[in-house]
Amino acid sequence: MPADRTTIGPAGQPGPADVDDAGWAALAREELATADAGFAARFDQGGEIDRLLAERAAAVDALVQAAWQRAIPLEAELALFAVGGYGRGELYPQSDIDLLVMAAPAHSQAHADSLARLFALLWDCGLPVGHAVRSLEQCTEAAVGDITVLTALLEARPLAANEHERRELQSAVSPRQVWPPQAFFEAKRDELLERHARYGDTADNLEPNLKEGPGGLRDVQTLHWIALRVIGTADMESLVAFGQLGADEVATIERERRALARLRYGLHLVAGKREERLRFDYQKLLAARLGFEDAGGTLAVEQMMQGFYRSASLVLRIGERLLQRFEEQLQGEAEPEPLDELFELRRGYLAARDPDWPHAPAEVLALFETWARRGETRGLHSHTARALAEALPRFPAYDRADDALRERFMGLLRGAQPVRSLTRMARLGVLGRWIPAFQKVSGRMQFDLFHVYTVDQHTLAVLKYMQAFASGERDPRFALVHEAWPRLRKPELLLLAGLFHDIAKGRGGDHSELGADDARVFCLAMGLGESEAALVEWLVRRHLLMSMTAQKQDIADPDVIHRFATEVADRERLDHLYLLTCADIAGTSPKLWNAWKDRLLADLYSATRLALRRGLEHPLAAEERGAETRTAVRAMLAESGVDDEMVAALFERMPAVGFQRGRADQLAWQADALRESTVGATVVRVRPVPAHAGALEVFVHAPDADGLFAAIVATLDRAGLAIQQARVLDGPGDTIFDTFEVIPADSRHLPVAADVEQRLARALAGPLEGIRPARRTLPRHLRHFRIAPKIAFDDGELGRTTLSLVCTDRPGLLADVAQALRNQHMRVHDARIATFGERAEDVFQITATTSDGRDRPLDPARQQALSEALLACLEGEAR
Repeated sequence: MPADRTTIGPAGQPGPADVDDAGWAALAREELATADAGFAARFDQGGEIDRLLAERAAAVDALVQAAWQRAIPLEAELALFAVGGYGRGELYPQSDIDLLVMAAPAHSQAHADSLARLFALLWDCGLPVGHAVRSLEQCTEAAVGDITVLTALLEARPLAANEHERRELQSAVSPRQVWPPQAFFEAKRDELLERHARYGDTADNLEPNLKEGPGGLRDVQTLHWIALRVIGTADMESLVAFGQLGADEVATIERERRALARLRYGLHLVAGKREERLRFDYQKLLAARLGFEDAGGTLAVEQMMQGFYRSASLVLRIGERLLQRFEEQLQGEAEPEPLDELFELRRGYLAARDPDWPHAPAEVLALFETWARRGETRGLHSHTARALAEALPRFPAYDRADDALRERFMGLLRGAQPVRSLTRMARLGVLGRWIPAFQKVSGRMQFDLFHVYTVDQHTLAVLKYMQAFASGERDPRFALVHEAWPRLRKPELLLLAGLFHDIAKGRGGDHSELGADDARVFCLAMGLGESEAALVEWLVRRHLLMSMTAQKQDIADPDVIHRFATEVADRERLDHLYLLTCADIAGTSPKLWNAWKDRLLADLYSATRLALRRGLEHPLAAEERGAETRTAVRAMLAESGVDDEMVAALFERMPAVGFQRGRADQLAWQADALRESTVGATVVRVRPVPAHAGALEVFVHAPDADGLFAAIVATLDRAGLAIQQARVLDGPGDTIFDTFEVIPADSRHLPVAADVEQRLARALAGPLEGIRPARRTLPRHLRHFRIAPKIAFDDGELGRTTLSLVCTDRPGLLADVAQALRNQHMRVHDARIATFGERAEDVFQITATTSDGRDRPLDPARQQALSEALLACLEGEAR
């Protein structure tokens, strides 16, 4: 190789020439730290991000080149290139330094010691160096076998190499040698789609990956790489001249790239290590460093994250268009397939036939009408998507639109695939123009663990569940939606309620009240009648009523059912509210919907329909409910061959209140378990909950004993089961009838009912005092969502005290609370367990055991002692 390569002068080498390598590395490390401190200060002062990235790369260039001069003899026929992101000339504070030494095998072997010295020097300087030593032929072979090697080499930049060597490397990985444009495009497109799928095909994750996630910096880099291979340039401005991008699109993607780059640079600074995922550990720190402040009811961190989600959304939107244009560049234009007077298909993409489309807002909604009628397409054609984006500023909000346009929008809701149309409108920015309040919640996150999507993505998820409900196919996860949906007279009213139920979040005040007002105004503007608008308004205002009633109150209590039914008032409202509640919970988080919630809502729905059918003037008394349940249980047992005498004997062993509050199928199962045991024996039975993987119902009947509840809870916790509900009843003869609804704490490890039954039976057969909660460390993500514990006591019914506890949820929480109750000599008679992300809201019916062995409500002194014990448990070392 020619030896007249470009090298750096002695001024780039830190320290005196005669210093040893260790001293040189120490000086270089110090010099780099000083430079990085200066870059960080400029970043905090709002320095331009591209300049910071380029200047940091240049500073590292000088250090690498100085190390090269120190370690590599001048006559060595070796060439040094920066590759990857470093080769691109942008270097983040914690990014790797990727280097390629290009040399013939004989030369690299001859200078192996010098190269080892070089890389050692760089590591000692504090640079995270990744390197490869290859000949030209080896570069070609590596690129053929791994397209990621090729993309790294595409951006190779000479550090100690001459122009001839640069051209040789370019030739070695040229399209004539490896990965011609069509193959490269298809591979990188598939790679992008697979990467998106790994992140759930959405940028709206609670802890997004700024580099690899959908809409992240890797997407922008992929577009550059494809442009370089297909068009021959990676410069976005050049793509305008080639007709691949519009000037507005270039301006948008460059603006969002810089916004993402600034987030990534700041993340590296606050993390102090290589970190690409915007984890909870860093979100508040980064928001503060970037100058965000809490304002208008919106946290600083939420403002920062909304900016990220919007940037990622725009990168995704423009990236999709550009990929289409690259495809057309490679394959040429196809013969269009006309669909109607306005639209056609081009290579399966829906496109406007008129290059000047749209001429009026009505043609925008006509696009979504045609799209819905057509069914499956590959998507919207890139040129039409760009024309739509350019027309958005002229598209009116609903309150400024004419009646014809409003009716056309309602036609979409009443037509084929309305949810798909709304989703497309939201993704392309049309829905935010039509309903400005929706635009305000686009990309809006809530800094908690309950809402795992942004508000707009949650809303679309809710609508998609409603679309699934409308399919007519029975979904085993939702017990009664297939019965409720056909009763809807106008399904579009439920869609409107879903669209508006969270639309007022972030404004301050009650989002349900504010959203209900918005919904009413919108419905009346759309030409809906007063009664229809009133239904949508009520659903938005009370969209949390059913979930709160089911999870926080005892829905086996006839009084609770009567109060709920009185507020719902009629069966039409009940059907709508049940479907909205199911979709709302399921659309909040993939992990939130479970067998327990399904059963609670189905039971509340069924009980309320019965109450409405009987008439609210005829509330069901507890005694009447108990008698009806006894009759139903007796019939079930008779079908199993149990005669009346045995049924009567079994009923004598069961608590009377259980028939007033339990389900008939549950009580028949428990009675059957008693039939197989002798009086006074401990009975443990566990059964799966149908159609819900891992969910179990646990029944324990045993002679009462101090600490029994705590022992059961601790054993279930150690078995990896999270308790969703506990019904603790006192049976005849000083026995207990405890029923637990449990789900696996880790969905990857599903429990076997028989194994849980044996484990619990073994534990209860031994000494209870030895059964203690497992010790655990607090999960990382919970450390950033600590809630100050709130403990309250109220005089309950039947001589019991109601203990209400609100605190940060964590693994083993209930077991620890039960242990605290046990240590304070409390008996638990009922428990309702509700968890909302990181927030636990639990209610217990308890009594204190007195010296005479009787159970009494807690006096103020016992309440104070218990409160202090619980606070010590909750605020002490996490288990």
